[in-house]
Amino acid sequence: MSKFKKDDSKGTPAVSTASLPDIVFMLLFFFMVTTVMREVDLKIKLDQPEATEIDKLEDKALVDYIYIGEPFNTDLYGTVPKIQLDDDFATVEDIQDYIIARRSERPEAVQGKITVSLKVDQDTKMGVVTDVKQELRKVQALKINYSTRERLD
Repeated sequence: MSKFKKDDSKGTPAVSTASLPDIVFMLLFFFMVTTVMREVDLKIKLDQPEATEIDKLEDKALVDYIYIGEPFNTDLYGTVPKIQLDDDFATVEDIQDYIIARRSERPEAVQGKITVSLKVDQDTKMGVVTDVKQELRKVQALKINYSTRERLD
């Protein structure tokens, strides 16, 4: 008989979960900071042309985007270039109503600073772009920007 007995009744200790909420909130905060919310789901193919002289827009909150290109689903929509406003396809006639609605959402002080950015596929014919520009002139949306990607030499 030994003086010290081995106590087998304790078993393995429980895993401490005291730091678990800290880890969960740290992961939640990480994903909230790094996640980028997509504003528009593109329904058109958009391969922007390249340019060498590019300026960035200063205030993107004052920019309205018009997308022009061939639809992804060519079986349903065909291969004719389509105009996309927000998340829906539109016609040239819908552009005036779209610009007026977007203007009315903003304060009157910044309405003169609104820029319309045309994101056009590089294979799109200029006839559609010209029609869009004519409609923009009718509603006095004269600040137009062509979105491109930078040419890497």
